Amino acid sequence: MKFWLKIIALLIILIWAKPVLADDTNTQTNTSGSNTNITGGYESTTTNNNDGQTNTTTSTSTTTNSTNGAGIPPPSANSPSYSSMSQDVCSMGVSGSISSGVIGFSGGKHVVDENCERIKLAKVLQDFGMKVASVAVLCQDARVHAAMQSAGTPCPFNGKIGKEAQEMWDKYPKLRPDYDLYLAKQEIISKVDAELLAQQLKEAEEEAEKIAAEKARQAEIEARIAAEEEAKLNEELNNIVIHVDPEPIIVERD
Repeated sequence: MKFWLKIIALLIILIWAKPVLADDTNTQTNTSGSNTNITGGYESTTTNNNDGQTNTTTSTSTTTNSTNGAGIPPPSANSPSYSSMSQDVCSMGVSGSISSGVIGFSGGKHVVDENCERIKLAKVLQDFGMKVASVAVLCQDARVHAAMQSAGTPCPFNGKIGKEAQEMWDKYPKLRPDYDLYLAKQEIISKVDAELLAQQLKEAEEEAEKIAAEKARQAEIEARIAAEEEAKLNEELNNIVIHVDPEPIIVERD
């Protein structure tokens, strides 16, 4: 009997218990990059009646989430990519971009590689058997011109090669592609030569002074020896005794 009474009491409690209430408000507003999202209130109440006792539990939860995107910068500007398409060309792509919090720019272009063109032209001339012309093309580069000069094989000059070409380069140095480097080298060479000449003059003066001092010392020694010999001779002369015969000398005449 008690078991059924408990079952009936539990059914009554389930029928008359206060239902759970939920109040959920989800609001999202986008204005100039600003987001306001999720505002919700949740309330739950449970009543238990056991043997004449009433227990009431109330739980309230409130959540507010807001996001403001006004300070988020715009996406970065991307530089365009350039490619030579794997073709036999002497060009390279250059690109760049710049962006701020408000605006961004990007751009690019192709740039001709003159050194690559020079190498290809020299190779074609070499293939055609034009060796002097091939070297002349490479000699348009200041580095190659300076290297040829250092190797003792001067670059061609208006059809002249070897010693004749070197004489023309010395006569017209401003036509050299490495003229600035040539002037810097000449300045260094002149400075070093001047220092070496000054050093040689100083050494020559020191040698002359050394020789003069040696001659003076030798002359002093010779003078001292001569003085000693003269003093010795005078002493010997002072020690000589002159004997005079007192008897007269008789001369007979025929």
